[in-house]
Amino acid sequence: MELEDRIVHQFHNAMDINAHTIEQYTPLIAHASEILLHSLTSDKKILCVGNGASAALAQHFCTLLLSRFRTERPGLPAMCLGTEGTVITAIIEDINFSDIYSKQISAFGQPGDVLLMATTHGKSSSLVQAIQAAHDREMIVILLNGGDGGDVTALLRPDEVEICIPSNDNILIHNTQLLVLHCLCDLIDYQLFGAQ
Repeated sequence: MELEDRIVHQFHNAMDINAHTIEQYTPLIAHASEILLHSLTSDKKILCVGNGASAALAQHFCTLLLSRFRTERPGLPAMCLGTEGTVITAIIEDINFSDIYSKQISAFGQPGDVLLMATTHGKSSSLVQAIQAAHDREMIVILLNGGDGGDVTALLRPDEVEICIPSNDNILIHNTQLLVLHCLCDLIDYQLFGAQ
């Protein structure tokens, strides 16, 4: 019974965080989808970043946009900047870990593009510099965050979106962020292609 109790506990914790996120952030999730839609319909692109497991979430989001979400549709321009090992190791070796995203954003980012960032704590210097580079390129930032928001929260402009999952448990944060990303995909598809 002990194992089953742990399973039930995990699901209850996830449901509690998801319920709190729904209550607090539903309007912001909808607004984030509108920002993404505006960028896509203006022939702009979405650049995604995150470190560690958050990079996997960013890559998953890009995959769903480029390939498909629930139904077949044209690919949407999204790019995950943490997936090219040669580029990442070259920047770390030749410059600095803090520049792994800012260097790429400076190269690929254009005014009107969106930077979608996933993090569980907002404290990494690479993410701080990514936001600064995005602002230098006149991009807009959508931030999926957790805990107290860390250093990146203060960098956001008033027209940008932060969805900060109310937990300090990285696993619970990632669970909820994955659901938020799926909601964003669903809303983009709905707004572009109609109900399915």
